[in-house]
Amino acid sequence: MPLRLPPLPALRFFEAAGRHQSFKLAAAELNVTPSAVSHGIVGLEEALGVELFVREPRGISLTASGADYLAYVSEAFSLIAIGTQRLPNHRANRPITLSCAPTFASRWLLPRLQNFRARWPNVNVTVDTSRRQVGFPVDGFDFAVRMSRAPVAGTAWTRLFGEQLVPVCSPAYLASLRDVHGMPLLRKATLIHVNAASEDWQAWLDATGTEGVDPGDGLRVDTIQLAFEAASMGLGVALGRRPLVDRDLASGALVEAGSSTIASATAYWLVGAENAQRRQELLDFRQWILAEAEQFSRGTTVDEHASQ
Repeated sequence: MPLRLPPLPALRFFEAAGRHQSFKLAAAELNVTPSAVSHGIVGLEEALGVELFVREPRGISLTASGADYLAYVSEAFSLIAIGTQRLPNHRANRPITLSCAPTFASRWLLPRLQNFRARWPNVNVTVDTSRRQVGFPVDGFDFAVRMSRAPVAGTAWTRLFGEQLVPVCSPAYLASLRDVHGMPLLRKATLIHVNAASEDWQAWLDATGTEGVDPGDGLRVDTIQLAFEAASMGLGVALGRRPLVDRDLASGALVEAGSSTIASATAYWLVGAENAQRRQELLDFRQWILAEAEQFSRGTTVDEHASQ
């Protein structure tokens, strides 16, 4: 007797909404409307006779039954994805897909990708910088680069390198901050904040013991790239993140606005699916990016690397 399954499209809606804890984000991921996700899940709840989500004015959350069911549904989709990947010659020419933040992509990854292409000219790479949570292997991504303090259960994490945090600004703006002794006064500066950053000015001020600076004031932007550009235009002082800011410091577009540099509590991690069948090009890419990260950690800058 064949198994009786709920409607598979509704299960896909449920898996994405449960993972994101949002109908809107699930809809954006699946390229449908939030209304379609909501109606699909209502139909699924009616078919199952179980409430899967608690709907509140500020958002949704899984019920106890929904959280338990999500674990089974997610595992089922993962098994289907892994089984599909293991089919002979499945997507033999599929590119390697990597999800990462746009600033990391433009300032660290892309300057190095030419070396990968030189060694493996027939292997294509797709870099996705959209802001969304990636589910392995359901979403079709092979790897992601994420900032985190520690690995997260359920996926394979390998540390690439950490960041160094240092205030930076344009040379002209630094000159405007100097006191009669030629020392920069950070309390006179407009601080440039990155809304999405896991560590921002408060972390640097606490670690360095800097007083007299209000971490709540200043200019706010939504990406690290915009923060660096705003600082280079003389709009204030940004919290530079090495290695991402190294190129601007080397060119002189930005200069250090203080002598204190601290190590970030978070690091860049290469993330992939556990127990997924790996194609040889995936193994090659993983080995290559880990070697690049190790070489960088030993002190190779972007400019030095590009000249090799």
